[in-house]
Amino acid sequence: MEQTVQSSPQSLDTHGGVAATWLTMADGQQLFLRDWPKAKARAAVLIVHGLGEHSGRYQRLAEWFNQRGYAVRSYDQRGHGQTPGQRGALRHADDLLEDLATVYHDYANGLPHAPLLLGHSMGGLVAARTVLDGRVTPPALVLSSPALRSWEPAWLVRLARVLNRVAPRLPLRSSLKFHKLSHDPQVALAYHADPLRTGSITPRLADFIFQSGATCIADAASLSVPTLLLVADSDELVDPSGSRAFAKVAVPTRQLTTRYFSTLYHELFNEAEPGRSQVLMQLGDWLGRHV
Repeated sequence: MEQTVQSSPQSLDTHGGVAATWLTMADGQQLFLRDWPKAKARAAVLIVHGLGEHSGRYQRLAEWFNQRGYAVRSYDQRGHGQTPGQRGALRHADDLLEDLATVYHDYANGLPHAPLLLGHSMGGLVAARTVLDGRVTPPALVLSSPALRSWEPAWLVRLARVLNRVAPRLPLRSSLKFHKLSHDPQVALAYHADPLRTGSITPRLADFIFQSGATCIADAASLSVPTLLLVADSDELVDPSGSRAFAKVAVPTRQLTTRYFSTLYHELFNEAEPGRSQVLMQLGDWLGRHV
């Protein structure tokens, strides 16, 4: 299907030269894209953000990649950030997977080499499911605190499935624990004050997260690309046992490297020091061996 890229009314962000554009999906949905270009880049990475947040929160991580010779792109998933539409809503269960595949291929078409893929939280789930489905085949995959298993009780998971059938776009409030994002209190304060964050979720999106997490674990034995799994063992936003289960099933593939951080919270790339530097050191070391 044909996609088109359109210039944003704010075609160049004044903060650090971040290029902003729009990409139109096959169903007409526009997604807001951010690029952190790098002259003579040796490689590239596409970043997929988590539930409730947006691509702009990855400025520091993008700068880290830029400093190491990577061009960077991210985008606001539908229902998030500057992408228009109902907050936390999907038209179809696989919308986020189709969107990622479209954005990835659009980015890859303009590069000499395919970009690696990095997903955080719900973005990690979307990235993992998209790769396991064979919709994209990046040279490497990085999963940060992926939402493979939830702390939500079983009755709520069942309720989401029922509501997905009868009221899939019903706006509900998510219950994010701001203070458990990071040990750095400034991260929670900035997130709470961020006008682009959303606290809404719909039954269709919730059911997608619950069901896709389980299928990713079940299908982990089919993992076919080098993958780094970064796990926050003190995570109270997603259940890290999902990452442990995924890692166990993926062992026969010999594609997975797992790093556990016993005391760190959910947002590993936004953690207080020295935690953040420890995470980035592991990421840099792994990239040096696989990219």
